[in-house]
Amino acid sequence: MAIKLYDLVAAEENRAFSPFCWRIRMALAHKNLEVEIIPWRLTEKEVLAFSNQDRVPVIVDGNKGDKVVSDSWKIANYLEETYPDKPSLFGSAEAKAQTMFIDSWNGSLLGVLVPIILYDVFENIDPKDKAYFRESRESFFGKPLEEFQDVTEEQINNFRTFLESLRNTISQQPFLAGETPNYADYLVFSTFQFARTMSPKQLLETSDPVYAWREKMLELFDGIGRKNLGFN
Repeated sequence: MAIKLYDLVAAEENRAFSPFCWRIRMALAHKNLEVEIIPWRLTEKEVLAFSNQDRVPVIVDGNKGDKVVSDSWKIANYLEETYPDKPSLFGSAEAKAQTMFIDSWNGSLLGVLVPIILYDVFENIDPKDKAYFRESRESFFGKPLEEFQDVTEEQINNFRTFLESLRNTISQQPFLAGETPNYADYLVFSTFQFARTMSPKQLLETSDPVYAWREKMLELFDGIGRKNLGFN
């Protein structure tokens, strides 16, 4: 049976943009598990009531009596523990511990990225989500969304500079995990997929090793990343 994944989408159902959902999409593909994508939007909180919380990703595992799991890190661990016969997401206990560091670093990367693309996200989400998005983000940041509209060259350069440790690593090996990708790669790719899906801004120069790595990630698993609507 397929595992249902509730996935955040924009105005178009094939423009999935949550970085937290994308890492699970990639994880499910890595595990060779059949998945049914359930498009979900920010204001459809009642749809997730069965999970006792109101955020995606959420999976419902029909193979295991409709087991419900939410939170991307918990889902990744659930998939690893429940399907040990499938390709490992981490490779080893030691690699999993290192992936926790990548997860933390990626959270900081998201913190640098979000102000750069926030207004683009607002422009591309489903119209019914716009009022909620404006209220929640303006409350969080303490200023109107319009103040994020003009992005400076310095912001773009700061984002590129923040990538230096990633750049150094993938200049020496094909993926963060080494010769083949694993959940560490999916974590970081999910951030770039979020940007690619929702913003036309050229955040990466084509000569950047990070750009080449992202291109490889987009082609994985029959190009599921590439097939998602995006700007670049």
